[in-house]
Amino acid sequence: MTTTFAIVGTGWRSRFFVRIAATVPDRMRVSGVVTRTSSRAEQVASEWGVPAVTTIDDLLALGRPDFVIVSVPWAATPAVTRDLVGRDLAVLDETPPAPDADGLRALWSDVGATGRVQVAEQYRLMPGHAARMEVVRRGTIGDPTSVQVSSTHLYHAVSLIRGLLGVAYEPATVTARGFVAPLVDPLTPDGWTHDAVPRPATTTLAAIDFGGRMGFYDFTDNQWWNPLRTRRIVIRGSAGEIVDETVVRMHDPTTPISSELSRRQTGIDLNLEGLDLKHISFDGDVIYRNPFVGSGMSDDDIAVAAIVEATGAWARGDAPGPYPLAQACQDHLIALAIEESGRTGADVAVGREPWAD
Repeated sequence: MTTTFAIVGTGWRSRFFVRIAATVPDRMRVSGVVTRTSSRAEQVASEWGVPAVTTIDDLLALGRPDFVIVSVPWAATPAVTRDLVGRDLAVLDETPPAPDADGLRALWSDVGATGRVQVAEQYRLMPGHAARMEVVRRGTIGDPTSVQVSSTHLYHAVSLIRGLLGVAYEPATVTARGFVAPLVDPLTPDGWTHDAVPRPATTTLAAIDFGGRMGFYDFTDNQWWNPLRTRRIVIRGSAGEIVDETVVRMHDPTTPISSELSRRQTGIDLNLEGLDLKHISFDGDVIYRNPFVGSGMSDDDIAVAAIVEATGAWARGDAPGPYPLAQACQDHLIALAIEESGRTGADVAVGREPWAD
């Protein structure tokens, strides 16, 4: 079944979706893109190779898609989402679905009960994280008790922490601090800087207490791009732990053992199968298979493609939603608490919200 989707917005994140659909055209198709001006629509149609229009009505005249991706600035996302839901369209919002706590609550009040909104929070679907989640799900390290993420920022990191801990909408207390230190920043989204001068960069550290289970957040400015700051993840459980690709647990009462999460990545050295992730295995068992084998997509593209395809199945009534609005609201509420605690130096309590009911 081909998933057909439309996009509102033409920013850099919109390009991701168009590029991924072009990579697997037998499985995904962009029915159209909405932008604000006719001149921009002409530019998008020419450069992206997809139909582009200036209104939702014109978009629907091209044909009704399975769902519509909202990829506009944060402040505009709630209004566009309300409009689309009011037309009984299924929606996939880019992260976050609203800019602040009041915006999250208002959006939930207006559209939450419709069940028509999912959010493009793809990090749990990245191959490495999906493999770790499967190891945790199998009980290999016992009950998960703490997760440390030093990789991505705010709501994305919170999503990983909550997912690996199995935390839903429990109250939490957030304690965060910011630390400034010099750091060379060789690479940004705009490319290589050719600047070897260390400049002040802020590292935000936060503890998220879920009442017996803990999340630890560690992020430095531009950590996504800066090659001088690696990524790491630590998942501790009652009977072992996972540190990046290494899983430690007991074989018997006196024998601790470790095993690796092993990627089958082709196209390296003399392998002539093409550059591609095939699967990830653990102790001789395949625990993750790339759902887009042969595409040559990066891990992040695989995750985005997976959430797009899963959203299509949900919109057609064939599967549950991949990431409901309530989950994304909780992620961003805790992310906002991290920012507030880091700014004020005080603990911030996150209580039970309407979307938890």
